[in-house]
Amino acid sequence: MEIEKIREEIANKGLKVTPQRVAILEAIYSLNNHPTAENIADHIKESQPNIAIGTIYKVLDALVEHNIIKKVTTEAGKMRYDGFTEHHHHLYCIECDLIEDYIDEELNELLKNHFNKKRIKGFHIKNFAVQVNGTFDKC
Repeated sequence: MEIEKIREEIANKGLKVTPQRVAILEAIYSLNNHPTAENIADHIKESQPNIAIGTIYKVLDALVEHNIIKKVTTEAGKMRYDGFTEHHHHLYCIECDLIEDYIDEELNELLKNHFNKKRIKGFHIKNFAVQVNGTFDKC
């Protein structure tokens, strides 16, 4: 994604546009692999050599809070970040730690209908996302 569009996206969500926020969001989009904070730090070392890992975490938290990115937790307990915020699910490889986005409208309808029928007492579903764990042939 172009830097100017990244700047607009940050500003449109009510956040101040800073070089750190731009670099971190650009890294998430460029890496396109649900990166960890450490992956992001490695990616932006050249453009932001003095940025602290604590700053990266603070920026990531702000981006999540403003619905610019989403958090994804792996089976190994690693926190990863997803720049694709449209409703989708994840395929997670337990062998190589790869996460791929999975979009399936039929699954969405199935889950929606299932939970509408079940009506879990005292619980109000706001959103759902499935993480399917397995292995990819390419690993």
